[in-house]
Amino acid sequence: MKEKNISIYRLAKSSGIPYTTLNDICNGRTHLEQCSAKTVRRLAVALDVSMETLLAPAADPHKSVSADRRASFELYRSNIRRRLRELGDIPFLAEALGQDLVSLYYQKKWYPECLYLLAMIDHISRLNRIPLCEDYEDLRRCRLSETIYPFGILSLSATEGSDQDMAYAAKTSLSEFRRFNIAEREVRNVV
Repeated sequence: MKEKNISIYRLAKSSGIPYTTLNDICNGRTHLEQCSAKTVRRLAVALDVSMETLLAPAADPHKSVSADRRASFELYRSNIRRRLRELGDIPFLAEALGQDLVSLYYQKKWYPECLYLLAMIDHISRLNRIPLCEDYEDLRRCRLSETIYPFGILSLSATEGSDQDMAYAAKTSLSEFRRFNIAEREVRNVV
């Protein structure tokens, strides 16, 4: 908007998106990655950029650390898994450990992200027979107070009105994640 010198009001008119919605997006009350595809598409067309360009900041799971902008945990989880798929095991470990992202998340008190990434690092290290990074021994004794479940499991449980799926997901989680009270059964299958 700054590059094109467009006000929120003018963008609302040209995109057909309500002014209040755009105002919330511009002021950080609503994150673009949480908007509908229709809204993102309208914005992209009005600004003459691709949808990918608009959503690129949300696609980088680590960008929010430096920007102090925290995405939803489900989006973070999806982006970390996608990053693993894009880079491969060893480059993923090198990036996460080289940037000391676990400590960065911990310092910001983003404990679910911190422990999820540490679980991912430990899991990938085990699969590749790489010794665990000793820098995080204190964190390995931590545990989230409540179990974090993938959105799909929560939806299924709510739909069926039963906690059986949640109990099964927690029981069958990968050991590195279960240690931190995170239900995660698969890290490579990204949609």
